[in-house]
Amino acid sequence: MDVPEVNKKLLDELEEMGFSLARAMRALHYSGNSSLEDAISWLIDHENDPDIDEMPSVPVKIEIEGLESSSISEEVKLKAQKLREKSRKRNKEEDKKLEHRKEKERIRAGKELQETKKIMEENERKRFIALRKAEKQEENRARERVRQKLNDDKVERRARLGLAPQSNASLETITPTVHESKETTSVTSKRVGVESTTKADLMRDCLRSLRRNNKDDEFKVKRAFETLLIYVRNVARDPDENKYRKIRLSNPAFKERVGIFTQGIKFLELCGFERVEGGKYLFLPRDRFELAVFKSAMNQLHSAITNPYFGLLSTEA
Repeated sequence: MDVPEVNKKLLDELEEMGFSLARAMRALHYSGNSSLEDAISWLIDHENDPDIDEMPSVPVKIEIEGLESSSISEEVKLKAQKLREKSRKRNKEEDKKLEHRKEKERIRAGKELQETKKIMEENERKRFIALRKAEKQEENRARERVRQKLNDDKVERRARLGLAPQSNASLETITPTVHESKETTSVTSKRVGVESTTKADLMRDCLRSLRRNNKDDEFKVKRAFETLLIYVRNVARDPDENKYRKIRLSNPAFKERVGIFTQGIKFLELCGFERVEGGKYLFLPRDRFELAVFKSAMNQLHSAITNPYFGLLSTEA
């Protein structure tokens, strides 16, 4: 539909007063397109209409010769000014209310997010504590099974030799010497579990100490763990490669990532590395390589890297 035809001069004067084109045309159209006073009075009466800012679409052609701008009375100008001021204040108040509601919603959403994060962190902490407790219990049970097996073997050997049974205290502290050359391999294999478990504990304690003593520098700690894992994994994959079993302590990359931590060097020594050539190198003799030890080392490093609470929940020095 066509827009209505209105008096161009009256329309220009309304726009000069600050009214939008749509409001001015609507006021002139519905007020009879007769005078500026009637148009402004109509705007005052209909300022809250929902369609006040919509362009009128009823085609009405009203040809009225323009009125001189001098015909605008002071009263009409004041009404127009009050109308604009009232509209401005109303819009400002609505903007303030809207911003206040948005701010309240942001605060509420932020609190909910913080609470959810706190609950998740607490649940994760409890889960790792429970997991560590279960691991400790399983390690203790494994040690006990190995000790019991060793004691049973001692009792069995004494029975085969026709010797009298020993007391429980003696069984735990005395190793049979009769036919030792024939039993050496068997006894050694039974002790592997205890030795491996003990070394795993030492490795874990070493990594925990590194984490606790440098808990304010998470980046360097994690980088040290990851670098140690690379060294250990390379040796485990190819123990015959000499370059993996010899580390220059003055190597800038090694020194920056691992060498700056005493526990980093100690961890490699627990894996079997030893200082050579006046302490300039860490070297692992081929005959000292034990795959079980390196697998245990990789497990401890993996746990240290993936567990965010590793070394932070215990209080041992």
